[in-house]
Amino acid sequence: MSLDILFINPNASEVIYQDLGRDFSAVEPPIWAGLLTNHCRVKGFGAEILDTDALQLTDGQAVEQIRQVNPRLVACVIYGQQPSASTQTMTGAVRLAEKLRAAWPESKILFVGAHVAALPREVLERHAFVDFVCQNEGVYTISTLLATDLENGLQKVRGLGFRGSGGVVLNAPSPVVAQEDLERDLPPDVTSWIQIPSAAYRTALWHALPNACEREPFASVYTSLGCPMRCSFCMINIINRQENEFADGSALFRYWSPEVMIKQFDVFARKGIKNIKIADELFVYKKEHFLRLCEMIIERGYDFNIWCYARVDMMRPEYLEVLKKAGVNFLALGIESASARVRRDVTKGAFADVDIRKTVRTIRDHGIHVAANYIFGLPEDDSKSMQETLDLALELNTEMANFYCAMAYPGSPLYGQAKKEGWALPKTYAAYSQHAYETLPLPTKHLTARDVLAFRDKAWMTYHTNPEFLDMLKKTFGQTAVDETLRSTQIILKRRLLEEANV
Repeated sequence: MSLDILFINPNASEVIYQDLGRDFSAVEPPIWAGLLTNHCRVKGFGAEILDTDALQLTDGQAVEQIRQVNPRLVACVIYGQQPSASTQTMTGAVRLAEKLRAAWPESKILFVGAHVAALPREVLERHAFVDFVCQNEGVYTISTLLATDLENGLQKVRGLGFRGSGGVVLNAPSPVVAQEDLERDLPPDVTSWIQIPSAAYRTALWHALPNACEREPFASVYTSLGCPMRCSFCMINIINRQENEFADGSALFRYWSPEVMIKQFDVFARKGIKNIKIADELFVYKKEHFLRLCEMIIERGYDFNIWCYARVDMMRPEYLEVLKKAGVNFLALGIESASARVRRDVTKGAFADVDIRKTVRTIRDHGIHVAANYIFGLPEDDSKSMQETLDLALELNTEMANFYCAMAYPGSPLYGQAKKEGWALPKTYAAYSQHAYETLPLPTKHLTARDVLAFRDKAWMTYHTNPEFLDMLKKTFGQTAVDETLRSTQIILKRRLLEEANV
């Protein structure tokens, strides 16, 4: 008897991360593939995961394994190591799916994920080997589709996109899983993916610094879905809605109860997994949720090394005390820009006047490290504002700093603006990756895309070779942290856009 559905986590790390993929980029568990697997099993279907990324399978090896399993439906799950990285994941998914169809013509292939939800028609029109797409998170669409013979009655499957006799058909939207149905229809049971050897997953170097740079084993988990904020550069909410036009509207924020989630942390503890990423877009948001979960972790006496996301305007000393006791050693903050003018343009004024310096000091005073995220090339950025952002990063000297270029990710309001204004957008999926050779960021009102990328790459190197930063790392984490950080700076990303500048 064949398997009903095999969820694929595609692999394209060599393209997306270049040489960083060998040692430094994280290899994350396939959370969404796991959630979809859980749903299908709840509905009575046989479902498994093939993580070609974690297992480092070539496309040929993956095709052979898929054919041996012989699933009724092959589902490529298009998510990245962060939700906004969905489009870059299309690189590996498309490559594998095309080879699978060539080797196994009768296979049925479905794509689900944020990029697909943003551009369902385009995906079907562009890739003849993709039979089906999901128009949002795909939960009910997939289980309803599996109840068919994959040939007849497709027009009744809400949220499904497919090819009909007259071309691409996009059915009426499917509802996303409601809060009251979340634990029944989308259980967060991590054992769906944790059967893969734990050593297959590794966290980023900076996350492992409090753990003596031990990066394996590693786990990541959602305790909530969606985001209540509406930042123009983000596309996370594209999958959390029924209507998906650039995510410029209300979206659901859903969460599993702390009593259910603590059971997943119990699994991590039994498996000896210490490094944990809470992948929620905003874990530190609903205090009844995150505080209670942290309290239960504390009650159990677990010794985790956790990092999670928080907003700069939601830090409270009483929150920080509990977070630290629960093992939260890093809080990731979206600082984005030093310029209130630039921030206001992309976040509709949210936290424009927050004292970022005071917030960072308060977090560190409670023994928690800061992972600061900055974006260069937002629409209002100019050379002065980008330098101000780098100067702020150097001043704050946080234990980790991410430097991004602004990208118009499909599904974000910024993508809609780019299409409307006629801005140049990447022609390949890999060009949406921050670290790929083909990377193509947005221009600003004042700078070219080349200007933005050159500044970003220089800023990253400046920060990570800054003597004050390296001295802080040594005092906080030891010499190994310094050595590994400097080793990462030896990898120089190749950039087509910057090479063209020298022609």
